[in-house]
Amino acid sequence: MLYQAYQFQSDLASPFRLAAQHIGSSLLLQQTERSVMRKVAAACDVYSRMRLTHSRPPYNIHSVTIGDQDVAVTEESVLTLPFGTLLRFRKADAGQPYQPSVLLVAPLSGHFATLLRETARTLLQDHDVYITDWHNARDVSLRHGGFSLDDYISYMIRFTEAVGPGSHMVAVCQPCVAALAATAIMAEDDNPAQPRSITLMAGPVDCRVNPTEVNRLAVSKPIAWFEQNLISRVPLPHAGYMRRVYPGFVQLSAFMSMNPERHKESFRLMFEHLDHGRMEEAATIQNFYEEYLAVNDLPAEFYLETVEKVFQTYDLPLGKLTWKDRTVNPAAIRRTALMTVEGERDDICAVGQTVAAQDLCTSVRPYLKTHHVQTSVGHYGVFSGRRWNQQIYPRVRDMIHAAEG
Repeated sequence: MLYQAYQFQSDLASPFRLAAQHIGSSLLLQQTERSVMRKVAAACDVYSRMRLTHSRPPYNIHSVTIGDQDVAVTEESVLTLPFGTLLRFRKADAGQPYQPSVLLVAPLSGHFATLLRETARTLLQDHDVYITDWHNARDVSLRHGGFSLDDYISYMIRFTEAVGPGSHMVAVCQPCVAALAATAIMAEDDNPAQPRSITLMAGPVDCRVNPTEVNRLAVSKPIAWFEQNLISRVPLPHAGYMRRVYPGFVQLSAFMSMNPERHKESFRLMFEHLDHGRMEEAATIQNFYEEYLAVNDLPAEFYLETVEKVFQTYDLPLGKLTWKDRTVNPAAIRRTALMTVEGERDDICAVGQTVAAQDLCTSVRPYLKTHHVQTSVGHYGVFSGRRWNQQIYPRVRDMIHAAEG
């Protein structure tokens, strides 16, 4: 009933938000000085933005600077499957030298893969970049069946094969376990498309190490509690009607409840900037919440198996993780270079949880292993922001290009 109640409330408020959006945008354009009408316009604009959306925002990566040249970038769907698309950021042919192919593995979480647009934009300077563009489960018909952790790993293998032999994989946060598992399976099968390198960034490879509040929450309840309290069925009129999902709005509500005062202050500042005509400052906050409030529903099977196998029973580090009844064996990885990256202040995936992959990949020679702890960054600073661009990315780039041989 939770999702139905949410949908009813959303449908009820939609006409008012649309009206506020129209009034706010119209009045803000007309008002050049502070006035009562400008305050009304600012209030309408802020109210219209205090809503959740369920569609992926645009990546807005239209060009990339390579050397002193701006190169046009277009999006190309390479392989489309029911729960995700392999998307390529194709650069215009401008006589550029060969660049290694990189598959950027985005989390399948309560947000869309566009959270990694800055990661992708930076990688594009020196690489041919692909990304796992996950679909909203509420838009996937029941006729396509379920989507489990096994299916996620299978998608990783199919996407890597579609990119082609000699590619590199960069996994951010949640998918580090699945990316490592897919690489191990491909290595064991001597798959010609097995990646030349894999970079795991701030991922929960072994959650027994330095458990965070997120880890403690995951083990505080049995898996049956998560299923009974957090899983809902998609209501009409969505294409995935009756599909069992972990709603994105539930996850977002949990995140926002952890720091409600911060979000209240952000919306207050947005109003103040609009009222004073500081449109650029307001746009910064508006753009953040356009992304933050775009929520993505997760298939119930994938969510529950991830909570149980990654955060509760630690299947990968204990050698118990399976894929289609096959035990996943990271020791099968031999020729793939491995890099792990962690943030010193990461309160979601603590230092030590990602580097655990180094001990699991016992057959990778020491000179093919790299680890980096970035000082003074939290979780998101590992893959976005100034330190990602200036300190982390150069190390990732150098490792990838060294693996090219």
